[in-house]
Amino acid sequence: MANNSMTEVPLMCHAHSLAGGIEGIGVTITRRTTGEVTVTYRVFGETCAFEIPARSALHRIDGLWKNTCFELFIGNFEDENYLEYNFSPSRQWAAYQFAGYRSDMAALETNAPNIKVAQDADSLTLIATIALPDTWQARSLRAGISAVMATKSGDISYWAVAHPPGKPDFHHKDCFAVQLEARSAA
Repeated sequence: MANNSMTEVPLMCHAHSLAGGIEGIGVTITRRTTGEVTVTYRVFGETCAFEIPARSALHRIDGLWKNTCFELFIGNFEDENYLEYNFSPSRQWAAYQFAGYRSDMAALETNAPNIKVAQDADSLTLIATIALPDTWQARSLRAGISAVMATKSGDISYWAVAHPPGKPDFHHKDCFAVQLEARSAA
């Protein structure tokens, strides 16, 4: 039997941004023994006020953080390198690796994530499943889970499990607040 590690967390709106009609964002993250991580974002509020990109074919693109975008950062405290994944409700995505805090960014060579999106009048759900690189699978990891939410009125709010002092900065180690246990089999 597989030993999967699942965590549920709420995201908090950064103190310097307006929620823009969003009542809350809840996230579930599951680390599977297969080396996959599934993250489910559930945004509650009047979705007609959100700026949600139109659905498109699943493809990789840079700059998703400039609009409504869900983000996942994965790293640990033993070294400075970390991974960043971006998921758009349009089903566009991006993945990067960093050697240190915002340094030596490079595209992460990886397969496309599996992204599913559902929307109704008062909620938006995005489910993304990624495959961790082989060299990351046996490690105990920490995740930074965040969202950039744009509204049709032009407001942008920044949501995360934890925020460092000052302006929004999802790359800061204070944001890596969710423990993802090392992969194991039962």
